Amino acid sequence: MLAAFARAFRTPDLRKKLLFTLGIIVLFRLGSHVPTPGINYTLVQNCLTAAKGQSGDQSGFLNLANLFSGGALLQLSVFALGIMPYITASIIIQLLTVVIPRFEALKEEGQSGQSKLTQYTRYLTIGLAILQSATLVTFARNPTSLFGTSCDTIMTDQSMVTILIMVLTMTAGTGLIMWFGELITDKGVGNGMSLMIFTSIAAGFPASLWGIKENKGWGTFLGIIVLGMFVIAAVVFVEQSQRRIPVQYAKRMVGRRMYGGTSTYIPLKVNMAGVIPVIFASSLLALPGLIAQFNTRPDGTNAAWVQWVQDNLVKGDHPIYMATYVALILFFTFFYVSITFNPTEVAENMKKYGGFIPGIRAGRPTAEYLNYVLTRITVPGAIYLAIVSLIPLVALVLVGANQNFPFGGTSILIVVGVGLETVKQIEAQLQQRHYEGFLR
Repeated sequence: MLAAFARAFRTPDLRKKLLFTLGIIVLFRLGSHVPTPGINYTLVQNCLTAAKGQSGDQSGFLNLANLFSGGALLQLSVFALGIMPYITASIIIQLLTVVIPRFEALKEEGQSGQSKLTQYTRYLTIGLAILQSATLVTFARNPTSLFGTSCDTIMTDQSMVTILIMVLTMTAGTGLIMWFGELITDKGVGNGMSLMIFTSIAAGFPASLWGIKENKGWGTFLGIIVLGMFVIAAVVFVEQSQRRIPVQYAKRMVGRRMYGGTSTYIPLKVNMAGVIPVIFASSLLALPGLIAQFNTRPDGTNAAWVQWVQDNLVKGDHPIYMATYVALILFFTFFYVSITFNPTEVAENMKKYGGFIPGIRAGRPTAEYLNYVLTRITVPGAIYLAIVSLIPLVALVLVGANQNFPFGGTSILIVVGVGLETVKQIEAQLQQRHYEGFLR
């Protein structure tokens, strides 16, 4: 593998792409530490130090957003929003494709339609960035919601002009991150947006692991490292697992040429939904906590439902929180797979081009068979997602780690998935130049 890396850097055009990608990543991480105008960097660092070890009490949404921004959100930097607005916009556009006929027609148009949908995603990203940056500025004016009761103020000026400049700066930062991602996709290696997310999450791994070492000692630290290697191996195994449905195409004459007569397969992955159900579940489960937070009274005499939410649906180590989290992940896994893979559409396309599954009649029987297989593959996939997502919550109970525990949940799913995809792209480019790939 190291020899393959050396060969990659010895290839001029591939080396240029790799160095370009690394340069964009460095700029991205640099922007994550540049404070937003109107924010006192020293006060933010003091609040972060005082709030250390209290991240388990934060809202699940804030934890998730801070994870995708590489810690930039709690530092209120120029890139505080990170890639989160783009992720949300992409998911919304993908879901609306099923609901809005116009979007569905654009999706079927091919490259031109996809370009139009991408443009809509960009517009929606900017709109969400304005909304989220305004919400974050509201939190910054009352920093106890971000850092706890130990933090009084972090803003040097709370005038309307300063607030508008902060919103504009954070929104521009999100637009710049989008541009960075597209530059990597066009001129670098791998999918730019995915690598941005990968970088944000991986940047928090050292601090999370070192925090465990500081709190629990070397024995627990080394044990978690070993356990992490097993978790990574299991995630790689499941992510690469797929059920291959054999498909044959009948021979047919078009003019004087013979077409068809080939055999292929439909790869149905065990985890077809990816990390989307976990993001959906985390975001939805955070809503009750946010609503309860806005209804909290200063004197502590909260309504009964507010107290119940704060006791049961805010802390990740509570059994009700865990059970609700698992139920939401299972639901969203089946929901997302059902809207992204349409067995009827696949069966009709196969029938249109003369394809069939051996032993299964074309048309409706093929669609029923694909639905049968897909349902039974999605069951273990959903259980797998639920188990991996519970690892940070179990770690919160056992070793006192925060919910962004590196070897589980959203973190490990995204890091492993993006890492595998990027390595495959580098390997494909190496093999085009008659070199050996990463995997021999």
